[in-house]
Amino acid sequence: MKAIRPSTHPGIILRDEFALPLNLTQAQLSHDLKVGIKTLSELYNEKRGITSLMALKLSEYFGTTPQFWLNLQNNYDLYKTYEKEKENIQNITHRVA
Repeated sequence: MKAIRPSTHPGIILRDEFALPLNLTQAQLSHDLKVGIKTLSELYNEKRGITSLMALKLSEYFGTTPQFWLNLQNNYDLYKTYEKEKENIQNITHRVA
């Protein structure tokens, strides 16, 4: 298996690529998305992942797609899991059909 490339947490992307350039505070974004400020803080600090509902809200708010946000989360999850389980995964015998 090829190594999975490092992925950035979607909360970092949300903060650095969307909120900061638009001068959106956590308070404003939480109000606009109708989520708690703690939710955004946990996203920004990599303590929470993007859910399907959050992906729908963010896509509507920023004019992206829900898949964009879910793909960011999926890529991050794959990377973190691979890093944690790399040795076990690399020891699996290959079988091809």
